[in-house]
Amino acid sequence: MAPDTITLPWASDFHCHLRQGAMMETVTPMVEQGGVRTVLAMPNLTPPLTRTQMAVDYGRQLQQLAPGVHFILTLYLNPDLTPEEIGLAAKAGITAVKVYPSGVTTNSDWGVLDFKAYYPTFAAMQEHNMVLCLHGECPSDADKGICILNAEERFLATLRELHQAFPRLRIVLEHATTKAAVDCVKSLGDTVACTITAHHLFITVDDWAGQPHHFCKPVAKFPSDRDALREVAKSGHPRFFLGSDSAPHPRRAKQGEKPAAGVFTTPVLVPLMATLFEKLGCLDRLEGFISTHGRNFYQLPLPSAADGTITLTRSAALRVPEAYTVAGSGASGEPDTVVPFMAGAEIAWSIKSD
Repeated sequence: MAPDTITLPWASDFHCHLRQGAMMETVTPMVEQGGVRTVLAMPNLTPPLTRTQMAVDYGRQLQQLAPGVHFILTLYLNPDLTPEEIGLAAKAGITAVKVYPSGVTTNSDWGVLDFKAYYPTFAAMQEHNMVLCLHGECPSDADKGICILNAEERFLATLRELHQAFPRLRIVLEHATTKAAVDCVKSLGDTVACTITAHHLFITVDDWAGQPHHFCKPVAKFPSDRDALREVAKSGHPRFFLGSDSAPHPRRAKQGEKPAAGVFTTPVLVPLMATLFEKLGCLDRLEGFISTHGRNFYQLPLPSAADGTITLTRSAALRVPEAYTVAGSGASGEPDTVVPFMAGAEIAWSIKSD
């Protein structure tokens, strides 16, 4: 029988969107609420974080909103990101560069069309021991037979090419959704890893078709793909770990004619993971997935006793709020709200208050 309480290190989320302005002010303080104290912050803002100083300034804003959280900063791959800029970024403590193929998701219009044009930048990243984070999808192109259901699988050849060209460059295939992606990462060397989101471990294609609050990019795929994600998480494979891709949008943007891509899990992230891992019968693997594996790959020290812990309890189920109000909204009308994943549902595990 599973225990009624679990004590774990604070989790690490190696892919999270914290936005800017009022949305940033709303969701950033929720990081700790969800059981997380280390976050890889995404750079696809408006404008995107394309230069070192932009990322440093953004990090300062985040730190003011959540002083207890360690924010890992990233840059957005674009033509301004030269090998010289990579040197400046490494010196400033920026850990990673994010690649968005052009047009595949939110704020990706500045993204990559030709990977080989960036090989000098990737070589500089390899020399400076930085991490390349990949949104692993090809842009949809009906003439080439590419759509949102096979865009990830079609991208995997690019991942293999990058790893072959830069074998010492640490690469993360982010938010994998397919069995093909899991098998590909397993087949590659120790410098290639993979993040998996909470929501992709729960949902399949039927759950987002007609449900805009479950729509994200890449989209959830078939039950067999979800099973492959669950199996690799359950196995404790050290190169697969949590990257929530939590991506808040105002309700109006999610429920419009063309719903924005993104699922918001930040405030309930660790309880979600505990609930799933208990269902899968692998609570003993939870700490590795939400902390140890990712920290090892990103070459971060493992949590010590001085870093504190969180305690999860089953004594009272957690009811997920129907929505969260965006800070400062509503002064001239209806306030903006953000609908979380599993809104209104009960989650078996909650974080025990001090």
